[in-house]
Amino acid sequence: MSTPSSHPRRPRWRSLAVLVLLLVPLLWPLQHLTERYYRGVLSEQNRQTLDLYVANLLGTLRRYEVLPPILADLPDVRSALQNPEQPAQRTAANHLLSQIRQQTGADVIYLMAADGTTLAASNWEQEDSFVGRNFSYRPYFREAMQGRPGHFFGLGTTSGKRGYFFAAAIRDGEQILGAMVVKVDLDHTETLWGKRPEQLLVTDNYGVVILTSNAEWRFHATRELDNAERAAIADTQPYRIQSPPPLQLNADAWLRQGQKLDEIGWTVSILTPRSQLDQPVRTTMAVGGSTLLALILLLGLLMQRRRHYLERIALDSQARQQLEQRVLERTLDLERLNSRLKQEVLEREQAQQELVQAQDELVQASKLSALGTMSASISHELNQPLAAIRSYADNACVLLDHQRGDDARANLKLISQLTERMASIIAHLRAFARRDRHAPESVALQPAIDDALALLAKRRQAMQVELIRDLPNATLWVQAGETRLRQVLGNLLANALDALSEVPQPRRLWLSAELTAEGVDLHLRDNGPGFSQEALQRAREPFFTTKTSAQGLGLGLAICDTLMRALGGELLFANHPNGGAQLTLRLHAADQGIKTQSPEDFVV
Repeated sequence: MSTPSSHPRRPRWRSLAVLVLLLVPLLWPLQHLTERYYRGVLSEQNRQTLDLYVANLLGTLRRYEVLPPILADLPDVRSALQNPEQPAQRTAANHLLSQIRQQTGADVIYLMAADGTTLAASNWEQEDSFVGRNFSYRPYFREAMQGRPGHFFGLGTTSGKRGYFFAAAIRDGEQILGAMVVKVDLDHTETLWGKRPEQLLVTDNYGVVILTSNAEWRFHATRELDNAERAAIADTQPYRIQSPPPLQLNADAWLRQGQKLDEIGWTVSILTPRSQLDQPVRTTMAVGGSTLLALILLLGLLMQRRRHYLERIALDSQARQQLEQRVLERTLDLERLNSRLKQEVLEREQAQQELVQAQDELVQASKLSALGTMSASISHELNQPLAAIRSYADNACVLLDHQRGDDARANLKLISQLTERMASIIAHLRAFARRDRHAPESVALQPAIDDALALLAKRRQAMQVELIRDLPNATLWVQAGETRLRQVLGNLLANALDALSEVPQPRRLWLSAELTAEGVDLHLRDNGPGFSQEALQRAREPFFTTKTSAQGLGLGLAICDTLMRALGGELLFANHPNGGAQLTLRLHAADQGIKTQSPEDFVV
């Protein structure tokens, strides 16, 4: 059915469409000019950024390039090289190089004999000391022994750190006695680049990425390597891998700009995401399109006003048609609703059947959850003694190297005690699996606290946590299990140290105990962030934690609370008025030295 407005509408809308077809092609030259402009602006910005980073890199390298020839003339260095069999000379050289390294900021400074053996180094006291190691295969050593300045980039075979090596020959007349080497740390230079949309990378003479703001691109080849280059890499070992994988980059996604460093053979490139160019272009095109659209809409509005009068005549007829259409639509809607209700009745009956099946599966899931909790508990409880054993063993090795036999024997005794504790923990876990019910025993509180503090002493000292103890001189005896009590104390102290890691210095930890009418209250307080309201309410729930998944499973406090309730005690959580969290361990008092545990509980 046609309306009176149908006849004049067609030519007017056709004219508007023709106008649109004439105006739209103007967007293509606009896009071209806009892209050309912003490409130039982006290129200039990248050039300035590239110049800045190149200047920083070259400045860092040039600062240390003159250092090896200067150090080669020092008397202590020459004495150590001419008299390598005298320890006093080598010790003086080690101290001198260590002092110079601290003053200059170099990574490592070391002295090499003519055969490539390191006689003295600034890191002589460290575990990864270069002293005694032979680096004769390095190109910088070969160049220095030929009387030329040595230059080389490589990944340290000992430290695993990237660095640039400068080497200079040490001469006695025409004879070359050895080489002085300075290693510059390039990892620090890379960290100065920061987080930017642009990606910076530095490639060596092989086209391998050695420095980059994107860690995933590191040590990838930007071009195909030939056999000679692969052989050279295998000979000099600048990287951990002899065949660097190719760097897969989408050329359409990046705008690349580079600068060649002829003096060291490197190429510094900056890669800008294509989106940084496309975004302003799209914005400009959006503005142009919006302007064009506004023009078209304005023309359309003028044409609409001309048709307004004719459309008012057809409005009544259109309204009647709409009313009839709505009645028909409502009738169809009611029919669809009726069908939907029938379908929902069937779905609800099916849901009831699925609910019964889900309940059965939930019972099985609960069994699996209990098994997971037990596994997490074993891992949580054995990790602390294992870490302590590893620390004591390392210390024993150091003590034996320094001929401190008594101290080493004391560490070995502690390791033996920790193994006994692990055996005791395993015995308790076995008893838990057999559903044994161990009766509490009389345990001295202060030695248990000392053992728990000893396990965490190294970590506490590393964090510079001040320990404030307020414990009675007289031994406090409580009803508990020795292993379980140390387990609870270790977990609570470890959680306190985790909380203190989030706050600046000073970090403090308070331990106090008092006798009450109900028994003994042990208070553990820190000056950390304290508990949130949610944490106070859900601290006893398994798997609830405010840490990341890599830091814990959220089982520590839940396990401690379970152990305390099994022993007839109580674990209370609160925030101290002066700030920080406060945990109270409420235990029953016991008679001195009286065991209330049955003999079978000691079976391992």
